[in-house]
Amino acid sequence: MCNPQKLLEIIDLHVSIEDKKILKGINLTIHRGEIHALMGPNGSGKSTLANALMGHPAYRVTKGKVIFKGQNILKMSPDERARLGLFLAFQYPTAIPGVTVSNFLRTAVNSVRNEEINVLDFHKRLNEKMKMLAMDKSFTKRYLNDGFSGGEKKQSEVLQLVMLEPEMVILDETDSGLDIDALKIVSSDINKVMNENMGMLIITHYVRILQYIKPQFVHILFNGEIVESGDYSLAEHLEEKGYNFIMNEEQN
Repeated sequence: MCNPQKLLEIIDLHVSIEDKKILKGINLTIHRGEIHALMGPNGSGKSTLANALMGHPAYRVTKGKVIFKGQNILKMSPDERARLGLFLAFQYPTAIPGVTVSNFLRTAVNSVRNEEINVLDFHKRLNEKMKMLAMDKSFTKRYLNDGFSGGEKKQSEVLQLVMLEPEMVILDETDSGLDIDALKIVSSDINKVMNENMGMLIITHYVRILQYIKPQFVHILFNGEIVESGDYSLAEHLEEKGYNFIMNEEQN
């Protein structure tokens, strides 16, 4: 059996916001076909990592490398990273009144293509993806995230994901604000999307989403550092013992 192909490699990554050090030497490798979960208490630096990977200007990388598909992407703009195949699903998606989901998706798809997709091909593809996700066609006529429930906002992001077909997906607290029924629907959609050529990083505070999207690898982030890594059983251990147990272990 051949070794899995390295997709994303984070090497000794240090990130600051203004003068405050947030991440203090993150090392993480994700291969194609792998699902990793990054867990940690509030303020540990989880969302900082997500934003730094996508090139948010407020997050300053002071040291380290991020190698994606063999290229160091740290000097690339967020648009260039997206074109290369990196996708971030935000914790709090923004509402855009006046812009339909359909128009937004077509603009997003064209932004990562060398040639614009024509209208007929776009709608054919959109209908196929919505059928796969069991979504009502009327959804795309609504204004993006305007008046959407928490579950609808997350479904909208999954629809963006399947239309853009990225190779590396970062889900930043996708389970935030979802009730159990919405979580099951969104998790089912994400499982349909995942394939052997894609990598996925699930950033979450809670174990519950991992009960539906099972990661092969789980990492615990505390005070800007990955302090423990393991398989899914680490998440179960965390569910039983809580973050205080991990934090006390680190401080002793």
